[in-house]
Amino acid sequence: MNVMQRMTGLLVGAVFGAVFVVVNAQSPLNALTVNLLRVAACLAAASVVAMWFVAARRQHTGGGEPRPNMFGRGYLIVVAAEALLLFGGLRVLAAWGLPAQANVAWVAFVVGVHFIALAPIWKDRGIAVPGAVLTLLGVAGLLLASTGAVAWVPLVSGVLSGMALLTGAVAFGWRSVTARTADHQATA
Repeated sequence: MNVMQRMTGLLVGAVFGAVFVVVNAQSPLNALTVNLLRVAACLAAASVVAMWFVAARRQHTGGGEPRPNMFGRGYLIVVAAEALLLFGGLRVLAAWGLPAQANVAWVAFVVGVHFIALAPIWKDRGIAVPGAVLTLLGVAGLLLASTGAVAWVPLVSGVLSGMALLTGAVAFGWRSVTARTADHQATA
């Protein structure tokens, strides 16, 4: 996977991470905490957007690397399975009478599993780490959904999952951009 493909993946992860945080940061958290989490998530996502543009500019001016197709058959199979699991699972949760908060836990679980499934297809073990984190946070949320702590499911499975995606996207994006800078300065 070349730098721009990796950065595009990180950008998608950052956007979804920010959405997870913005949508799920809510009561029982206090208003100040909610606002701080939302601002931090948006700033983190914006930093990944900026890093994407830096990487794109470098690739455009530097000729770039060959672009193997990361959206091939294996990717399409994983995404199709993800869509079926997401929407089918949400219907099953509703049929079982689980509270609406369980939905975010299910989404985190399925998104996490999708990252784990993509790791060998893309030959990138690094995406299995946030995948495992999201999967575990999804399971934790599903367990909480059937307890008196159901109000905390959006924090556990939504906000923490979003922060995990954002932290990974910022860290790996920074590493990619600064590695390209060091490589670029060494050849200049």
